[in-house]
Amino acid sequence: MAIEPFRVHVPDEVLDDLRGRLQRTRFLPSIGAAPWSGGIDPAVLRSLVDDWAHLDWRAHEERLNQYDQFLADVNGHRMHFVRIPAAGSAGQRVPLLLLHGWPSAFTEYLALGDRLANPASYGSDARIAFDVVIPSLPGFLYSELPDRPLTRQAIADDLHELMSGVLGYDRYGAFGGDIGGGAATWLGVDRAEHLLGIQLLNAPFPADETPHSDDERAYLAALEEYDRADGGYSEIMLSRPDTIAAALNDSPAGLLAWIVDKWHDWVDGDLEHVIAREQLLVLATLYWATESIGTSFQQYFDYEHNRPRPPIVAPVGVYLSREPGFRGFPRSLAERAADDLREFVVAEAGGHFAGAEHPEPTADAIRGFFGRLLR
Repeated sequence: MAIEPFRVHVPDEVLDDLRGRLQRTRFLPSIGAAPWSGGIDPAVLRSLVDDWAHLDWRAHEERLNQYDQFLADVNGHRMHFVRIPAAGSAGQRVPLLLLHGWPSAFTEYLALGDRLANPASYGSDARIAFDVVIPSLPGFLYSELPDRPLTRQAIADDLHELMSGVLGYDRYGAFGGDIGGGAATWLGVDRAEHLLGIQLLNAPFPADETPHSDDERAYLAALEEYDRADGGYSEIMLSRPDTIAAALNDSPAGLLAWIVDKWHDWVDGDLEHVIAREQLLVLATLYWATESIGTSFQQYFDYEHNRPRPPIVAPVGVYLSREPGFRGFPRSLAERAADDLREFVVAEAGGHFAGAEHPEPTADAIRGFFGRLLR
């Protein structure tokens, strides 16, 4: 299986063009009556664009390249991944996938991966350490799209081939949410014999979402109401991805607004307090340089190809995100989705991007769940 080292490098001419476009941004006033009521606050966007135009990209690029990165041939297409090997003399070493969603990338999990691979350096329980693998999902940044519909099951096939065929792990665990979490659930169906367990930020829904209780009815009604207010972004990516991608691929300010709008909505708390501004700008730079915002929409456009998922067979732990769409999620729904639901706990802090928002408690939760599985 072909595998080669990889380093992030954005050419000077791409950076020069990016800065020029940022400096020529045409800003608009807000349509909404209150900040963020109609989307991103124009004052916040203006400030972010100014910071982006002055970002010391080479310093951030150097930090990214301190991590071991690779490209591998997986099921006929290229997949990018970061590998952080377990450090120290831990008695148990566990191969672990950290799986991002949208609009995100491998960078979301670097701080979390450091803590999981080398717990002693962070004053944490060093009896268990993880061989951390952080892939860029197909269509994101440096990972190519497959020549088939990009379903959650197809992503899971690629992930298993990466872990088993490329890296040689017989058994491994997976942690993630959103798209990555959805792919992990299919690993737990199709590759259960290779899974130590999966831990999900977003609790799994059963194939049949017909409510069985008042709690389930109340939650599903609240989710439908939330989706009416929040779901415009996904409707356009489901139905007209090429149209919005054409705009975002040509305007860095537009790209940044599209990304930051969802980070703002889905973190637990105030975005400026839980996520360093430069982390968002690095993420936007990677999307811009790879021109991958359009390919990141593929899994939305192909969503109708996802078939109903059978119950998950592998052990499942839910570390429930505090993002709006999962508040009040009833355990009973997850119990119908998973034959072996070991844990269902609400995160003390952390939303859609919990690994980036609060890496310490998230690392503790991962160590705890997999540690209990291995007893």
